[in-house]
Parts: sequence; structure tokens; C-alpha cells
Amino acid sequence: MPDPAPPYLGEGPHALWHVSEEATIERFEPHSSRTATSREPRVWAIDTRHLPLYWFPRECPRGTFWATARTTPEDAELLNGASRVHAVEGSWLERMRTAHVVAYRLPDETFAADPEVGGYWLSREPVAPLEIVELGDLLALHVGAGIELRLVASLWPLWSRVVTSTLEFSGIRLHNAAPAVG
Repeated sequence: MPDPAPPYLGEGPHALWHVSEEATIERFEPHSSRTATSREPRVWAIDTRHLPLYWFPRECPRGTFWATARTTPEDAELLNGASRVHAVEGSWLERMRTAHVVAYRLPDETFAADPEVGGYWLSREPVAPLEIVELGDLLALHVGAGIELRLVASLWPLWSRVVTSTLEFSGIRLHNAAPAVG
């Protein structure tokens, strides 16, 4: 399992979350994910430490990365002094400013940690949320948490460097990124 992301300012206690642009979900039903190795229907959640990976509009492609004890000094230079970087294409900036994103806090009882992906949790049972939290200004969330939000013209040059480095990383919705040039 990969090393977890580093803590962030204002992180709060461990909890499980589901993030959505839909603010009216009363119950999460298990479903199959097209990207998961197992096709067994599950409810997916993220823990508090990894919640910032979802401080984005759902379809926004992003590359996130951080250093671990195994990260070389040369690779750490990609962080440019930050403990954690979230990179998005500049074309998504306006959508990030206007998106209405909420986080549903979920009960822990039926969830188990995903053995393959750190920070993700899976339940085979339907789950009713305990509360819903309006995330508000997604840019301000990053600033307040001390997470560098890096705007790039294209994710691909940076992402190519990150995935071949000794950094830990998570790429989400990369299929929505602008096509690589050249």
C-alpha cells in the first residue's frame, strides 16, 4: 500500500467521506467502479487525510503528489518546498471557482480499508450519511489547508515526471485532461 499523504492544516479527526456535486443523496448504494480491480459492487469512501484529493469538481482531472521517506532530493524539487501539491489545468479554474461540492460523512461500521489504495475505504452494504458538509470555496480550502494548488497549461508534462519519480501520487480523472501534445 502506498504511503499516505501528509497531514494538512485543519485536518481534524479520522472520518470517512463521500464527496459529490449532488447535495441530495440520502443513501449510498453499492455499485461497480469501472476503474476498480474488483467488479464487486461497493460504496466508496475516502478518509479525512485524503479528503483534499476531492476538493474539486467531480470531472476535474488532477494530479496530486507528496514526498515520502523514499523520495530523493532531486524528485522533492518537484514540490518546490510544498508538502503536498495538487495540479490542475488552468482551463478548470473557473469551474473550481463556481462548483458546488459537498462532503457526506459516513459511518465507519461497514467499511474496510481498500488493500490496494491508501485512503480509500469500501463497504458492501448500503450506507446512509451521518451529515453533509458544504465545502464552499475550493480554492480557499487548499490555501487554508496549506496545500499548493498548482495551475498548469497541461497536466501531462508534470504528470510524466511525477509518475517516474520517487514521489507518492494520485491521479484522478486524468482521462478528462487535455490531450498531450507531441
